[in-house]
Amino acid sequence: MDYLTSTLMELLRVPSPSGRTDAVMQVVGQHIESLGLPVDLTRRGMLRATLRGRTDVVRRAVVVHADTIGLMVKRVKDNGRLEVVPVGSHSARFSEGAHVTIFTDDFDEVYTGTVLPLKSSGHTFGDEIDTQGVGWQVVEVRIDEPVASAADVHALGVQVGDFVALDAAPQITRHGYVKSRHLDDKAGLAACLAALKALRDAELPLAVTAQLLVTIGEEVGFGATHGLAPELAELVAVDNAVVAEGQMSREDHVSVGMLDMTGPFDYHLSRRLHALARDHDIPAVRDVYRHYRSDAAPALEAGMEARAALLGFGLESSHGHERTHLDGLVALARLLVVYLQSGLTFDEWDRAEHGDLADFPSDSVQPAQLEPVDRTVVPERAGAGA
Repeated sequence: MDYLTSTLMELLRVPSPSGRTDAVMQVVGQHIESLGLPVDLTRRGMLRATLRGRTDVVRRAVVVHADTIGLMVKRVKDNGRLEVVPVGSHSARFSEGAHVTIFTDDFDEVYTGTVLPLKSSGHTFGDEIDTQGVGWQVVEVRIDEPVASAADVHALGVQVGDFVALDAAPQITRHGYVKSRHLDDKAGLAACLAALKALRDAELPLAVTAQLLVTIGEEVGFGATHGLAPELAELVAVDNAVVAEGQMSREDHVSVGMLDMTGPFDYHLSRRLHALARDHDIPAVRDVYRHYRSDAAPALEAGMEARAALLGFGLESSHGHERTHLDGLVALARLLVVYLQSGLTFDEWDRAEHGDLADFPSDSVQPAQLEPVDRTVVPERAGAGA
């Protein structure tokens, strides 16, 4: 628990909007190397850590993302403020009032600021404060520097295309709640690292060689598009589990996602994960998500021939003022530890990319009753036979 919480707080304090993730990947890599695991990075910067099983062949992957939502400078305005656009999908409603950090091309010139609606003074605009619209076109960033014109801002070195990170401002309450921006997916990443540490500390043997993949573009849709082992049989994405009205996910549970906007997850792997949680008394629920994608989606779209599933930590107000609970992160880490010690879903079948129809585990594990041959009933006509 100490490792999980300290790592989580460290990760949350490293800004990493999609497109500017090098710093956080250094931190993640150092954590993994300290556990004695080999690490490499792809050309674009996705990280892979390998947990060796009985053979060298990588057949399993757990994928989690280190990038977060953020902002980018679209225009330096004549009044010395910044027009911004979102990086990733999120509403300006939840950025109003947010403290931000502005990164310029000169690494020594970093500025702070605040996202404000265009009409931000109640003493001036009165009720217009409440009637102005919501959207990125009606907010701006006020820089904490003595600037009053575009020329003043340009003199600071601020340009179009500079990244603006929403400050996380993390805190843990006395009852174990974690409040912060960017828990999606820094909390999932911390749980993954805690699971790796638990396995390494206990020196537990693994039946299947696995990789932890840490991606850098999930929030903009191209997370696990590359870097996947060719012999991969199973991929489990770790991301937030939406806690809201109508959802089953809970902040203090791990969630097994059964379907998201890209379709159902693998029937057998999803149910196996839920069964592992049940067998090991890990608090877990199953859930379905409407407006949601994870790293599993781009992997499948890129042609990955493997089973895919989703595990999540319960997250309230995702992409807004987020909150989770340490109990849910522990449940997620525990389920990962159990899963990584297990064999493949179908040990023999899943070790090959293809096989004979006679060997395919179909009717034995997913039977389907046949519909009746003919359900049509022909009613007797009035007066027939008279």
